[in-house]
Amino acid sequence: MVGSSLLDVESIRRDFPILATGVTYLDSAASSLTPEQVVLKEMEYYRNYRANVERGVHRFSRKASEEYEGAHGIVADFIGAPSAENIAMLRNTTEGLNFVANSLDWRRGDRIVTTVVEHHSNFITWLRTAKRHGCHVEVVRSDPDGMFELADFENAIAEGTKLVAVTQVSNVLGSILPVKEITGIAHERGALVVVDGAQGVPHLKTDIRDMGVDFLAFSGHKMLGPTGSGCLYIASDELFKVEPLCIGGGTIADVSLDDYRLTEPPLRFEAGTPAIAQVIGLGEACRYLEGVGMDNVEDWDRMLAKKLVDGLSEIDGVEVYGPKDPRLRVGIVAFNIRDMNPHDVALTMDAEYDIAVRSGHHCALPLIREVLHLPEGNVRASTYLYNTPGEIEKLLGAVEDIAKG
Repeated sequence: MVGSSLLDVESIRRDFPILATGVTYLDSAASSLTPEQVVLKEMEYYRNYRANVERGVHRFSRKASEEYEGAHGIVADFIGAPSAENIAMLRNTTEGLNFVANSLDWRRGDRIVTTVVEHHSNFITWLRTAKRHGCHVEVVRSDPDGMFELADFENAIAEGTKLVAVTQVSNVLGSILPVKEITGIAHERGALVVVDGAQGVPHLKTDIRDMGVDFLAFSGHKMLGPTGSGCLYIASDELFKVEPLCIGGGTIADVSLDDYRLTEPPLRFEAGTPAIAQVIGLGEACRYLEGVGMDNVEDWDRMLAKKLVDGLSEIDGVEVYGPKDPRLRVGIVAFNIRDMNPHDVALTMDAEYDIAVRSGHHCALPLIREVLHLPEGNVRASTYLYNTPGEIEKLLGAVEDIAKG
């Protein structure tokens, strides 16, 4: 499947029948495509052992439970987690971040530090927490390329900071944040760290033990997996400190008339009947990415990002946002064409050139308005392992045509 250093992209593309439609799909930051292997793994559950998990002793339930538990282990290995018990399977990144917000013991005056480049899910969640509990939210600002000075985090993570909430990668600018260094500062001052890995985990080789964070949330649908699948990594020190977001069936070890006792992680965090097929599918997506090699995914992503940024920067009337150095970003590239509404650009791309891109504010209004000063937002092209240099050339040609009017 892989070459010596980069991807065998043509082999990979054969695993994605949807690409046969002829559409150039450059919207993977919103949701990636799904390979046939993942689709078939989900279908295997429905066709061969469709039953509930952790509740029955019959063969279907035993097999479903084995596959479901196995997916936890696959995901744990994928991000370098100590064990499957550190992996709570949820619906998406947003649910993971809200889990953290609702599971900690907040006190009036607690400080929460976040950044201006965050997706709304890692921003308004903390504004609501502050309103509910009398906390204070400190927002660290970036430069227009989404780059930060560590000294700003040194200043912001002051006494009384309970939590630092940062993204691994900006979903607008593609910029990679220094999560490990930010975590070091936070832990020195007694603060916990939660990371939005929605755009990072799919594109960067992630070693959770090296990062050192306390929580990491990410979504399956952005990394070749099914919709409705996601994960929250919980550090071992926090497993028995945090409260589950929901409790009920599947989360308890014992119940009496006046008390209950929760079961062991990760099941204590997964109330009710889970998204069994989707979790199994997420495990298969991680297996697929491991087979390709995340080092190869990173290299390919960097190559496509450089080609895209360099090409767009050479077109008259086009403004490109985010770092120009491909080592500082992933393949998420935002741009605008002078005097054109970004939605009109995206619609033209789709209707006339068969190219799918995103347009608008990308659920990041503070960044778009306060830093980039773009009331209408911008156009975002985002790559993944199934995209080719030829597709980048196709997009560049389309942008040049549109810019000429």
